[in-house]
Amino acid sequence: MKRRTLIQAALGLGLAAASPTLAACGSAESDTSDGSGGKKITLGFSAWPGWFPWQVADEKGLFAKNGIQVELKYFDSYTDSLNAMATGSINANSQTLNDTLASVAGGSQQTIVLTNDNSTGNDAIIAREGIDTVADLKGKTVAAEQGTVDHFLLLLALEKAGLSEKDVNFKPLPTDAAAAAFAAGKVDAVGVFAPFTTTALKLKGSKVIASSRDFPGSIPDHTVVSPELAKNSPKTVQALVDTWFETLGWITDHHDEAVAIMAKRGGVSVADYEAYDKGTTLFDTKANIEAFTPGSTDANLDHQAKKIADFLVSSKLVDTAPKLDGLLDPTFIKKASTAG
Repeated sequence: MKRRTLIQAALGLGLAAASPTLAACGSAESDTSDGSGGKKITLGFSAWPGWFPWQVADEKGLFAKNGIQVELKYFDSYTDSLNAMATGSINANSQTLNDTLASVAGGSQQTIVLTNDNSTGNDAIIAREGIDTVADLKGKTVAAEQGTVDHFLLLLALEKAGLSEKDVNFKPLPTDAAAAAFAAGKVDAVGVFAPFTTTALKLKGSKVIASSRDFPGSIPDHTVVSPELAKNSPKTVQALVDTWFETLGWITDHHDEAVAIMAKRGGVSVADYEAYDKGTTLFDTKANIEAFTPGSTDANLDHQAKKIADFLVSSKLVDTAPKLDGLLDPTFIKKASTAG
């Protein structure tokens, strides 16, 4: 379950790296009617607690209830979902703000229409016994998947501590392998996300020394669609957004059944999934309106997008700052809020 990777298209790798299978699929911009005057769509998602509600929507028939036909496509590799979105093989995807910005910097055109959640602790830097602060990482070996959002979190934490990546021995490993290496005592610290935090914390004496909770608003997760879909099939996009909010209500009313569905999709126990609850804050209509409202705090997406764009460039994770014009489209969450 790999997830939340800074799209490698922005590093000059992604569009060319999209698999032949994905490239052969062609555009997901089907003209087939979905019964609501819009299009059938393919919605991608991957392993992250804030995106598993889509599985609930699918299994409980909430897409159909809102008059939309959705092919819900689960990606074991989050990077593959980003590449599929960038190449037009799917026309909607679940991805982070920083990944979206990196993708746009790489030339992809994408529009954020919904905030699903904000990471509030489920992305973490975990260290072995004897390492108590981020400053203590100087000269130590730290593993994380290169270009992932947890690599991004590591850079944020190092910067806050007055360090840079040059001050540590960075060991790039896939997220699952990084967690396993840390649990086996082969590295001093690791950057991972839930559910791999559970694996890492099995090492005796290990502890979280930094997490997304320390950087409020830095890792929001979204539903992104192609600009063509938003422009040409607004009923479809509206139905998708409406389904999200209805799903959150269904989860509240049927908590145990919903958690069982999401835990199964994540391949973890119900108890483990429940433990992730505080580390992911799901966004209802009110939270979405607040996030999409222009402002000057980290809670405002336009402000956060500018900060992340600047950070991606200064950290050399992208070469050119992404264009922010047209990135955020609050039309659909505003209509959903009014209807609600």
